Amino acid sequence: MEASGEARSAGQARGEPGAEASSAEEASLEVRWVQGPISNKIGFVNNHTVCYPCGNYILFLDTETKKKTVLECQTGQVGAFAVNGNSKVVAFSDRKLNPFIYIYTFPELNKLRELKGNVQLDYTLLAFSFTGPYLASYSSIPEFVLSVWNWQENILLCSESQPGVTATALSFNPMNWQQLCFVNESSLTIWDIERNNEEHYLKRNPVKFPDEQGSLPPHEDFFSPDPHSENPYYGPVMPISAIAGLVGDEAETFMPRDIIKPSVHPTVHCWTATSDVYMGCEEGYLLAINAETLKVSFLQQVPEPEETRNILDLLSYLYKEVQKKKDGKPKDLKKRVVLSMALCKDGLYTAGSEGIVFCHRIRGLQYEMTVCVDISQPISSLIFSPDYTTLLIVTKQGTTYTYRPAHSGEAVKLLDACSSCVLSADFLTPGNKYCVSVAISGEVQVWLLEDGTCLSKLSLDIEENIPGSFTATAMACCPSSNSVAVGTERGEIYFIDVTEVETPRVVHRIFLSKCPVLSLHYDQSGQFLIARATEGHIFILDARPSKLFQVLGYIVLADEVLGLSVVSGFKNDLVEVVVLLKVAEVQRARLEIFCLPSALTTDNDKYVNERGVLKASAIKKEQYDLDYPLSSAVKLKDDVVYGYCTCAPFICKYHLSEQNMLKDLSVFLSEKRTPSNQFGPGFLCLSPNSRWLASAAEDGVLFIYHTFTMDVLAQKHCHSYQGGGIRSMVFSLDGKFILVNGINDGALVCLKWKSIKKIEVKEATFHWRSLLAIWNKSTSKENAALKSMAEWNFDPESTSESLPEEKFEEAPESSSVELTEDKSFTSLNSAITSEMTWIDQKMKKVIREETRKFANQKKELKMGIKKLRKNIQKMMHENEQMPDIEKLEQQEFNLDIEEQERVEAEAEQEVARLRKEIDMENLANCYLQDVIKRECWDSMCVKGRAVKCFHIACEVKNYPLKERSEEELETLEKVLQLKKIEAVDLKVRKEIVEIEPETVLPKEEEEMEEEAVADDSASYFLVGSLSSQYGGDTSILYHQLDLHTREQKVNQIILLQDIIYQVKTAFNKEFDIVAQQKAHEIARVKERNLRIREILAQLDLQEEVWEPALTDDEIPERVLTVQDSEIKVEKYLTPQERAKAEMLAKLEMERRLAALDSDRLRALNDMMGGVLEVKKEDILKIDIPPPPFISKPESVWNEEEKKIFREYEKKVKELNEEREKHRRAVEAELKKLQASIQEATQSFDETMCKLFERKVNSEMVIYQEELKIINLLYSLLLDEELDTREAGLHHFLRKKRKEKVKSTKTIQRTNRKIDAYVDTYESAIAEEKILESDFKKEFADIPAYLLDRLVKLYRRRPKIQKMKTLFNTANPYGDRSGSAEDYKEALTLLMKAMDELDKPEHMPNGLDLSVWDRFCLARRNKMESEQQVKWKALTLAEMQAFLQRRIDDDEKMKSEIGNIFQELTWLQEEKMKLQLNLTVQFLLKQGQVELESTELPDFTDAILINKSVIEELNCTIMAEGEKKIASMVECKDFSKGIFQLEWEHKKMKMQIDDLKQKAQDILTLRVSKDHQLFLTVLNYDSRITHQVSMMEQTLSVMDKLHKKNVKNCQKIIKELEKCISLKEQANYELSLELQEMLVSVSERKHIFEAADTRLVFEKIAHQRYRQILKQKQLRDNVKEKIKQFKVLQAEAERLRSRIFPAL
Repeated sequence: MEASGEARSAGQARGEPGAEASSAEEASLEVRWVQGPISNKIGFVNNHTVCYPCGNYILFLDTETKKKTVLECQTGQVGAFAVNGNSKVVAFSDRKLNPFIYIYTFPELNKLRELKGNVQLDYTLLAFSFTGPYLASYSSIPEFVLSVWNWQENILLCSESQPGVTATALSFNPMNWQQLCFVNESSLTIWDIERNNEEHYLKRNPVKFPDEQGSLPPHEDFFSPDPHSENPYYGPVMPISAIAGLVGDEAETFMPRDIIKPSVHPTVHCWTATSDVYMGCEEGYLLAINAETLKVSFLQQVPEPEETRNILDLLSYLYKEVQKKKDGKPKDLKKRVVLSMALCKDGLYTAGSEGIVFCHRIRGLQYEMTVCVDISQPISSLIFSPDYTTLLIVTKQGTTYTYRPAHSGEAVKLLDACSSCVLSADFLTPGNKYCVSVAISGEVQVWLLEDGTCLSKLSLDIEENIPGSFTATAMACCPSSNSVAVGTERGEIYFIDVTEVETPRVVHRIFLSKCPVLSLHYDQSGQFLIARATEGHIFILDARPSKLFQVLGYIVLADEVLGLSVVSGFKNDLVEVVVLLKVAEVQRARLEIFCLPSALTTDNDKYVNERGVLKASAIKKEQYDLDYPLSSAVKLKDDVVYGYCTCAPFICKYHLSEQNMLKDLSVFLSEKRTPSNQFGPGFLCLSPNSRWLASAAEDGVLFIYHTFTMDVLAQKHCHSYQGGGIRSMVFSLDGKFILVNGINDGALVCLKWKSIKKIEVKEATFHWRSLLAIWNKSTSKENAALKSMAEWNFDPESTSESLPEEKFEEAPESSSVELTEDKSFTSLNSAITSEMTWIDQKMKKVIREETRKFANQKKELKMGIKKLRKNIQKMMHENEQMPDIEKLEQQEFNLDIEEQERVEAEAEQEVARLRKEIDMENLANCYLQDVIKRECWDSMCVKGRAVKCFHIACEVKNYPLKERSEEELETLEKVLQLKKIEAVDLKVRKEIVEIEPETVLPKEEEEMEEEAVADDSASYFLVGSLSSQYGGDTSILYHQLDLHTREQKVNQIILLQDIIYQVKTAFNKEFDIVAQQKAHEIARVKERNLRIREILAQLDLQEEVWEPALTDDEIPERVLTVQDSEIKVEKYLTPQERAKAEMLAKLEMERRLAALDSDRLRALNDMMGGVLEVKKEDILKIDIPPPPFISKPESVWNEEEKKIFREYEKKVKELNEEREKHRRAVEAELKKLQASIQEATQSFDETMCKLFERKVNSEMVIYQEELKIINLLYSLLLDEELDTREAGLHHFLRKKRKEKVKSTKTIQRTNRKIDAYVDTYESAIAEEKILESDFKKEFADIPAYLLDRLVKLYRRRPKIQKMKTLFNTANPYGDRSGSAEDYKEALTLLMKAMDELDKPEHMPNGLDLSVWDRFCLARRNKMESEQQVKWKALTLAEMQAFLQRRIDDDEKMKSEIGNIFQELTWLQEEKMKLQLNLTVQFLLKQGQVELESTELPDFTDAILINKSVIEELNCTIMAEGEKKIASMVECKDFSKGIFQLEWEHKKMKMQIDDLKQKAQDILTLRVSKDHQLFLTVLNYDSRITHQVSMMEQTLSVMDKLHKKNVKNCQKIIKELEKCISLKEQANYELSLELQEMLVSVSERKHIFEAADTRLVFEKIAHQRYRQILKQKQLRDNVKEKIKQFKVLQAEAERLRSRIFPAL
């Protein structure tokens, strides 16, 4: 009655009349069955029942009978889920605000508890303990709280928050419920649950994982490293957190990025019987984690035998091939990722994405792996039943198998899950026995309506042969036949024959269009199938199989289609199609209604045009505008329309009559608006008899209204908002069943009327029977036609089957050729795609008909165009021959002016676009240039530039300087003022403390002056730099030995920076002088070059004049200006700029012409040749004119002419002499000018060299000052690190003190509780003793012999039979550690066992029954007291253990606090040492200090002393050294004479020995035969030559023999090599046969084990024996050949040694 109760409360909330409320109470819905996919949330609730959540329900499935039971979550979708098979309870949470956790029992399905925590949104994980009534939960955002509950008593024991941590798995230790394993994506944590009587605490123990490469990183504490590590030069070494400047809690957890390495990622875990944890990783490792020590170890596989390894290699190869065929992604079995695991006594069962279940038998840290079963699908979960006899295997797709390890058989499929969510469901005709559902992936399933049994399944994805590419979008069942239509995303409709429900098959497919099919609708008569597609397309198909589901036509609507419904009129034989449209302009809805007459199937051409579009006049299309925007609408037969409003939660009722229309606008007003308690977009569905109206929305609640009164008949919360709400629903034809499926939860729910008015049932049944009467006329005929249709198979080479009756004729070849001649037309005979849609086929047919119809006209048009083209070309050719004045423009011949203008406009737009892009790019570059110039050029008060030498490759750059800001100058001024004040203060203090003598002797004054000079020279070394020599003022600096405070060091840095600035400024001044000097020198050189060029011109010499110039480095500002010579492309000018440039050029030309036409210049040229002064050079250039008679012969000259000629010769001679003299003078001047230029430039180069040396020295000085700044900065940085470390330690100390206070309070509170509990425990012991002592007093009235028997019976205890439900042979955990609740259960069992002892037959003879009852009661009290004492003793021991742990933690905190205090003391000492132990910089002359190694010496024990002391000591050492050297020289000379005499003595002794040896050799000399021949034979050399020639002949003969033997040996070797290659080929073939035989052996082994055929085994063994013999024979042959080869090789070596003995 839950649904009716909810309907009643909903009706009261709306304030409806009592009569309507009472009618609502009469009707209610119940869940008949639920089907849906299986997720990873699955488990055994007992030994043979599994349960899993599905949407709003939890399904219980009996693995033996396959019977299902449904448990509904009343508040929505099931969230977290957990099962306890031992206690037979199920826990789950809902997914609402402030969710609850519900505990239900099985099989009663009674709610035990309802746990309410402080969680706001959702629970993510639940886990039961194996023993005890404990439940762990973990919530999601925002709390992220881990909680432990006592679910039997509804008590929250403890909780702990972990902000931002998302969990993936949670489990209790089966051996100890006080240990909890918490896993997220990258870490694993062991939580210890510590109990102190009634109080519980969670203690976190994180596990440190190895990195991805499998290496365990060493444990390193970055917050508290070795405290006293110190570098002798750089000072104390600080932790990384102090270097990073961290103080708070971040300092304790900070780790550098370069140290952090990605760790392994856990995938699954499992507890062991030893309280260890086995864990699988994404990287392929198996880890073993000790829960106590948190140590991580790797599990390694034992090396496998060769036979097993070969089998695994073969399996891996086969698996790769299968994966290649499936999805093209082969996976390696050797590197497998464990995704699930389960433990039993046989070993650890694991599985992963390869789909194989392995059994790991683990010994220590090694395991042996065997293959158990191959599922061939990725496995996500492995779960053992409570009795550990059945292993549940769940794949990622949801398919479930059961496997019994003890039987070692194959896995049995328990559930065949769907590959995706259910898309839609519908009832098969007649609608009371079967229903059909389709998934999004195209999986069609047939269900038995009575109990939800899956009868058959058909996958359209497999039929398509394109895995993963199929997406179903709609489904509907035909009323007139047992056919099912399925629409797809690609625009196809599949028709399935379901006449045989066990074997459905695809019989037809229609490819309508490329638009996805959105919905499919049949009319109630089963005559038409209406398919709604995107872009407003609505297709009308013949629904009858006998007509091959012919496409009748389609219409296209302008607006977006939101929904579609069909109304069948059996009287007028019309089908009304109601289409709901979305009007974009206004917030209204629009209905378009058109009629489909039955004649459309018989006379199709009358209603459809040639393109397949339905004619508007034939379908009587009408349009209605409604006043509200709707998301769904349905129409009754009496022009009543119900619509689901989207802007407000109500259902509108419209009557399509003119009286309900607005006067001004043609908009229909709603007659009635029924409020709805639903939210979100929804839809409406009408029952077949139009009596019930169903409303469904995103909230997942289904409302059933009465269409006349709009009263709520019933409501059912069958889906939830978290699951996306309801996707679709449908009524059965008889009205008894309702199918509802969700959007994201994948659940298909079958609802049935639990209670309803009889009149409603009668009306639905009557309508159903009337429909059956109508269908019976055609159902049998259509089903017979459907059965006769052949099964459809996908053929990619065939065209679409949309028009099977039409055969298009090919166009004539001539027309095809003519069409392809012109490039502006597209050939109709081009290759088409493998499939064509129905619309494309229609268009193709129309195009072909038009082509055939207008072929002649098109040919005439083409001929006319060709003729016109020839005429225009002829006219253009004639135009080229005409004069320019008569020529026409090219565009005048263009017949299509508009097209030309369009192309020009497009070109101009493209040019404008490109110009805009270029302008924007130039603007960006200009902005970037401006930024760079402002930052790097304008901001510099001294620009960077360089000066180069004239003749040397030497370059000197100045120091670019930025102008110092006002803040820097103010800071510098403050420091200088402070330094002056300190100097004055120091002077005053010295005057006060020291009293100087009034008179000083002159001698002492001289000594003081000398010391002052020495001090000045030594000050450079003490200051540590030579900056005072290069423009810096070092008098303002602090002394290096006085820099103790931070302020002094900061001020010193500022002063040093000012000195660097001064040094750079001083050098820049010198640089500027040299730069100006170079500019002057270049000007002088240019001035002299003018004269040199004049001289060269006078001397007619072609020499190159060297003229220096400044480069861009010397004039850097020249780079900022772009010269015209640098631009290599022509500048683009706008029309205005071009006109301006032409005007300026015209003005310039006029000015030049006016200048040439000057009267003054013409007069000067006429009178003085264009010059005002005549130079000597010009006079010498003038030649003396020869006399006019020079052309006559000399014999005809007269005296006067001869005299004139002599004078002419004299003048010519004088002129030549004058010219020669002038030439020599000019040459001398040229050399002088060149020498002066060379001398000046060399002098400048020398100046540049000096400037370069100055630059080097300045750089040295600057580096010296920067080194001092770096040292000071380092000391300041170290000081800051020490302060940061001290602050961090203080923060850590405060934190530890708070923990210490908390720990102390806990210890004190625990002590008080233990003291109180000890009193309780002692009182319980005392009560027990009192009971025992009062026993005899209580029964003192009975005889003694009976009393003795009663005492024995009083002390007798029953034997309790332990429960063996879990402790069987397969259970890996055995007896587990008990808890206090276990002892309560033991007391209950003990009391039950006492019932046997309390029976009267155990009563002693002669004892009264009343006394016996009194005795039994006393004995029970005694036993309860004993059990209570035991329970309290265990509780007390647990409390004491808790106290001891807290004491140990307190002692650990004490030691940590002590260590912190020690480190703080050490830090104070280091800070004091840092202030006193200063780093001082000295200047040392080169060569005085030499280091043998690069390591810095240890100066920890060094002191500073005066230089004079060292010099005096050196002088003394040198004097003493000279004395020692003189004495050593005397000793050396004396010893040298002794050595010479000894050498002469030895020489004489050796001469004596040589003479004696020669005499002895003469006496013992023997004359051999060779000596005699040499003395007797006259020609000894010819004899030796003859012997040599004979030996050479012998040697040549032996060489020929050896080569012959070698060739023979080589032939033998080649034959042996051929034999070896043949043997290797044979061996290779044998190895291949061997591999095949291994495979066959393994197969035959399995066959043998299954069939137990001994004869086959013996035959295989005999074949194996023959193969072994054959292999042994081959090995013997090979060995024999190797021996022969070795013998031949030895013989060849022996012959070679004989022939060439010298080798």
